[in-house]
Amino acid sequence: MGANGGRTAGTALVTGASSGIGEEFARQLARRGWNLVLVARRKDRLEQLATALSAIRGVRAEVIQADLATDAGAAQVEERLRSGDIDLLVNNAGFGTVGEFGKLPLARELGEINLNVRALVHLTHAALEPMMERRRGAIINVASMAAFEPVPYNATYAATKAFVLHFSEAVHEEAKEYGVTVTCLCPGPVRTEFQQVAGIDGRRMRARVLLRYMARTGVDTVVEAALSAMEEGRAVVIPGVLHRAIAATARTGPRPLFRRMAGTLFRDQGNEDSTT
Repeated sequence: MGANGGRTAGTALVTGASSGIGEEFARQLARRGWNLVLVARRKDRLEQLATALSAIRGVRAEVIQADLATDAGAAQVEERLRSGDIDLLVNNAGFGTVGEFGKLPLARELGEINLNVRALVHLTHAALEPMMERRRGAIINVASMAAFEPVPYNATYAATKAFVLHFSEAVHEEAKEYGVTVTCLCPGPVRTEFQQVAGIDGRRMRARVLLRYMARTGVDTVVEAALSAMEEGRAVVIPGVLHRAIAATARTGPRPLFRRMAGTLFRDQGNEDSTT
């Protein structure tokens, strides 16, 4: 779909585009000549980004302010997707909560499921119908390495990302017959506002070596890997050799051991949440 794939770039809709991985997707897609539809809750940031990308890259950048955790917000973006001119959907919007599940506000956990799972399913379906009719298009669903194992003290987030991974892999097989690619991005820890807002503090985290590797996996590297995987028609991409090794081990290793190890990473983080 992108310029590297030998075809003219089209229009990409990116959710959670106001910061972090979503913003980087917007910047890299603009560099590749994609027109953009930028979706997030923070309209001021979206407008600043749209203005900057339009001025520097000469692409069209449309802004949609929407809270995808609500039915109204999801419906607004679904309608835009069903217009039929979107060639790439990047489902990036999501948030995670950290803490003991029984002590976290239930409404926030259910909101997390609504955004990370329900909204993603709605938007994927809305994008797929016109893409399948045109027999071209691509979808990138952003999951996480947390998708490969249960994560105590990050229970709801990890479970939602496991859904995203399995859902994306299944739809990938269905959609490829129509010339549509569905790719699931499973990044490891990346330094974005997600960690800052969630209160994941390197001074308190027991496995500090993990945070050292965060700095080695830049958001630009993650997005480059995702776009390359999309252009190659791959179902799953895990950026970074170390992260791929960890994910493979988590899939085949003893689950009780990895469950305890994962719990150790988040036990001291308190009851916090983060939105992307």
